[in-house]
Formats: sequence, C-alpha cells, structure tokens
Amino acid sequence: MTEIACFHVDAFTDRRFAGNPAAVCPLRAWLPDATLQQIAAENALSETAFYVPRPGTDDFDLRWFTPEVEVDLCGHATLATAFVHSRLRAGAPTRLRFWTLSGPLDVARDGEDFTLDFPSRPAVPGDMSEEIAKALGGRPLELLRARDVVVVYASAAEVRALQPDLAALGRLPGVFAVMATAPGGEPDADVDFVSRFFAPAQGIPEDPVTGSAHCTLAPLWAPRLGKALLRARQVSRRGGELTCALHGDRVHLTGRAVLVKSGTFYLDDDGPKHLTL
Repeated sequence: MTEIACFHVDAFTDRRFAGNPAAVCPLRAWLPDATLQQIAAENALSETAFYVPRPGTDDFDLRWFTPEVEVDLCGHATLATAFVHSRLRAGAPTRLRFWTLSGPLDVARDGEDFTLDFPSRPAVPGDMSEEIAKALGGRPLELLRARDVVVVYASAAEVRALQPDLAALGRLPGVFAVMATAPGGEPDADVDFVSRFFAPAQGIPEDPVTGSAHCTLAPLWAPRLGKALLRARQVSRRGGELTCALHGDRVHLTGRAVLVKSGTFYLDDDGPKHLTL
C-alpha cells in the first residue's frame, strides 16, 4: 500500500477558515495522471498541488489539479506548497523554484510572508457579451479578455452584491473562467481593488482567493490607479487579501498561509512505497 501525505492549507490569509484552501501532496516520484486527478477530486478543494524534487538540483516540479482538470497556473496552491515545504524541512531555503506548465516560478519567504514571482497576463479589450452580462448580473461597464474573461464594475459594493447564474457561466463556450472586479471603495476603501472569480466549468463555482487572476488584475488596475504596488481583496464569502507589485512582465504576489490539517492517502497498487518526502 502506497501512502501519500496530504496537507490542507488556507492561503492568502493569516487566519484559519479564511482565504483559499489548497491541498498539498509532496511526492518522491510522479504518480499516474489519473491517480493525481482522483486525489484532487477526493480532496474537493479548488486545487490540489503535487510537487516532486528535480534530480541533481534544489528545484521542484509542481502541478495543480482542480477536482475536474489540470490547470496551467495557480497562485494560492503555489503559496501553500512553499509554506508546506518550509514547515517540513528544518532550515528550508528562503527561496524556492518550481517548474510548472507556466515555466519556472520562484517563491521567496520573508518571515511569515511568501512572495510569488508570476508571469503578467494583461487583458485586452473585448466586446461586452450579453450572455456574460446576464449570467453575472449587475451593470457591467466593460469586458476584457486574457486567459479569463474580466468584467469591470463601477463599485466594490456592486461586485459584492453579485449573485451570478453559475450554471449559465459554466455553459459559456470557450470561457475558462470569469472574474468581476472594481476599484476599492466602501465597504472596501482600505484596498485598491476588489474581485470575485467564477470557474464552474472547471469544478470551481466560486474560488475564494485566486492568485493567478491577479496576474491579469494587477496590470489592469496599476495604470488606471497610477500605482505599481497595489493591495487587493477578493470578496468571496471566505475572503482573502494579497499585495501585488508589477516588475516588467512579472507580477509579485505576496500573502500568508496557515496549516489547517494533515492526513494520509492510502493507495492500493504495486508502485513504489512511501512516496512522501
């Protein structure tokens, strides 16, 4: 029987039961993709991260799975992975490099803060879709597109009040996810911008805090607000906060994480035993 350790971490928060929960499974060698997907489905969290040491280096390979699919970029599960590794290894380095579908991603630790060095994903203007506007609700001002659809609203209060038709959002053709965003203002006057993120087609009705979304939101709001350093809040039910800083074609996302629980998966197979670090 193969045993796989699994850690449940709340990311982009400094308190338990807030932020975005991620599962992290350290491995010594890769399991079959179907098994990774089954573990992610069993966890039933927005993402499960799996990471494996790169032979001959101090780096790691890192992959992320929703309950339905593998994704190409995930911020909160990367933060959670760096957090778990820093707790598992006494004297763990303050800088880690993960190799992913989005290339090498560095994470720097400074005390309790973890800063992710991610690629910028600027959005370009698009035509407002009647289907998207109707599914989200409210009175959207404009629509932009990157990997995800970005819908801009006038106020933070309006973004908070949205009650989207998730089934309709999940049926939108060619849309990975939809995010709603607005500049900060009451009741969020202490931040520069707010957002919400919906990806029902990927098994994530509403993501609590989405690091990868801020690779698009930061380059959107920085020029509009005249700032290179922005404080962001995702106004989901759980809520979470992070700081975004633009560095050329990269975005630095800083947040914290807390361990909630840990456990073990038991797999009946004939593969190598004790794959956990």
